[in-house]
Amino acid sequence: MTTKRRWPVRPASLLGALAITAGAVLAGLPAHADEPGAPAAAAEPPKVDLVLDVSGSMRATDIQGKSRLAVAQQSLNEVIDALPAETEFGIRTLGATYAGDNKTEGCKDTKQLYPVGKTNKVEAKTAVATLRPSGWTPIGLALRGAAQDLGTGPTTRRIVLITDGEDSCAPPDPCDVARELAAQGIHLVVDTLGLAHDDKTRQQLLCIANATGGTYTDVRTQEQLTQKVKQLVGRAGETHTVTPAKTTGTDKCETAPLLGPGVWTDREKFSEHRVYRVPVKPGQELRASVSVTPDRAVARDYGVLLQATDTHGQELVRGTDAGSGRTDVASTGVRWSAADDDGASASPTGTAAAGTTVCLIVSNSFAGQAGVQADPGLPLELTVDVVAASPAPDGPAMGLGRGWILLLVLTLAGLLTGLLFGWVARWRIAVWREN
Repeated sequence: MTTKRRWPVRPASLLGALAITAGAVLAGLPAHADEPGAPAAAAEPPKVDLVLDVSGSMRATDIQGKSRLAVAQQSLNEVIDALPAETEFGIRTLGATYAGDNKTEGCKDTKQLYPVGKTNKVEAKTAVATLRPSGWTPIGLALRGAAQDLGTGPTTRRIVLITDGEDSCAPPDPCDVARELAAQGIHLVVDTLGLAHDDKTRQQLLCIANATGGTYTDVRTQEQLTQKVKQLVGRAGETHTVTPAKTTGTDKCETAPLLGPGVWTDREKFSEHRVYRVPVKPGQELRASVSVTPDRAVARDYGVLLQATDTHGQELVRGTDAGSGRTDVASTGVRWSAADDDGASASPTGTAAAGTTVCLIVSNSFAGQAGVQADPGLPLELTVDVVAASPAPDGPAMGLGRGWILLLVLTLAGLLTGLLFGWVARWRIAVWREN
């Protein structure tokens, strides 16, 4: 039996709650336009193209007693109803129109069902309702078509592929197509969702997602499909202004990659830790957050830990998050400047005066369910920003929040209040007796 590493969570603790919430808060803090590394304003809205398999195998009724296509249609209706107003959304099908036996013709069967753009929800849902399981499964060709649907531009675009089987029409092999799209540098991410659970399909969908920095999800219920697609559409809105850059963390700070401000992607295995380095100059503040996505079936009760340490391993600050299997992303964050660490200024090496290299350590306590592959690792997204440190408040109140000083002030205040209350009570009793 394998013992999982976990970090305790104490919901009753206000400080613990603040630490857990830090990731979401820091991720939402915008960089000022005049700060180095600040992302440029978005020049275009988020764009998502959903690629739906409508091949003959989608007739199978093995998801909660419904056909695979019926489940996908219901989920799409709910996704369309919940689309953010700013998101440009489109739908492409494969295997939807040709029901014959000619494979050459069937393997050309991919078309744009609804163009990428501002969505008329009635028209989009009507188009989805007309679909019937028909033909073959040309996934590679459909991915190329979806890339054309989305066009090119400076921000990240997302393709969400829903299928119940592997490509039956290769060439082109869909993994090769995904690598081809990634190599073009067109800021395209492909997320894959599998409605069937055989190993060959799973391997192909993992390969497609891995090639583009996307995620793979093994779908078991309609609710899971709806939730996941909504999440991916929402993620397009959250990250489309910045194109994540790939990096590879190491297990030691001295060999870790040096990161600047930006959004970085990597993969981390179950119960692994990865290290990255960020230089922080005097007068600067480091803000960092991390999100780890369980893109396969994982055991309940897990955690994510983000630590900032110096190069000697001394912890500067940490942030944690935990889940119980009811969330698709675990996120946390930290913020640190030299002013937060009284010991830094007294360092015999003088590193605080010249600047500090902060080691960011991302750890997780995820564990896969039985039969789930450990490779590749779970997708993680690390956001790094270095800004001018917030000025400390002036006056004697500056030290009141620190340790024994605060305790002493509160104790004296309580004692004086008690003495005053007792004196007033005795005075009132004396007056009452005289009258």
